[in-house]
Amino acid sequence: MRIRAGYEITYECPQPTPMLLLLNVHSSRYQDLETPDFIRTDPHIPIAQYHDTYGNLCSRLVLPAGRTVLSADFVIRDTGLKDQSAPEAVQHPVEDLPPEVIVFLLASRYCETEHLSNLAWSLFGHIPPGWGRMQAILDYAHERIKFGYEHARPTKTAFEAHEEGLGVCRDYAHLAITLFRCMNIPARYCTGYLGDIQWPVNGEMDFSAWTEVFLGGRWHTVDARHNVPRVGRILMARGRDATDAAITTSFGPNTLAGFKVITEELPAV
Repeated sequence: MRIRAGYEITYECPQPTPMLLLLNVHSSRYQDLETPDFIRTDPHIPIAQYHDTYGNLCSRLVLPAGRTVLSADFVIRDTGLKDQSAPEAVQHPVEDLPPEVIVFLLASRYCETEHLSNLAWSLFGHIPPGWGRMQAILDYAHERIKFGYEHARPTKTAFEAHEEGLGVCRDYAHLAITLFRCMNIPARYCTGYLGDIQWPVNGEMDFSAWTEVFLGGRWHTVDARHNVPRVGRILMARGRDATDAAITTSFGPNTLAGFKVITEELPAV
């Protein structure tokens, strides 16, 4: 499968504003790129890049005062396979987890396990560890929140999303991640492209958030918002929560003046 993806994001700044971007395809997908994944800026702005500890390609730049357009348009190859389930995957005892996985059991900025631990154990403690417990948590997060862009706010935590029962894809992901961690299932936050390929059109295209869980010795993709296997995910960034995987982080006042994301399947060649 070949997928065209990209974006056009416009900011207006009253003064020069440093910004950190996580808008490139994740390093784990570099080999799948058919055309280069470059960030274009209008006006032209120098960009410095580095890889962080999660393999995310981070871009540093300073937006000038006035209007700046960030954009990209690239083609990437994909397997065309749906997210894979693994009912046989076991849950590892905490003491047997690889050291690099332990961080994804800890509380983080948007995933405050201390507020949901008792609830999690009361709801899922009777379910045997493994894929079945993971799926029960995913089902709960999926059913607990009602989706709506009007419910989005950048400060909302997993606990707040749980109590309000309202949110967007990042809130589904944060709630699921928090409950997974409460039940000793390592979980990390992912953001990227997820178009409506082989799926009913949902309206305006946006970036999406989902989750990866560590079971059976490897990471598996799961999605509390949709809670069904999907096709064509393109990972951009991952981390403990949206703090580590924010598509843009600004260090000064600015206004988001335009936002467009594209993801579409292309004919085979």
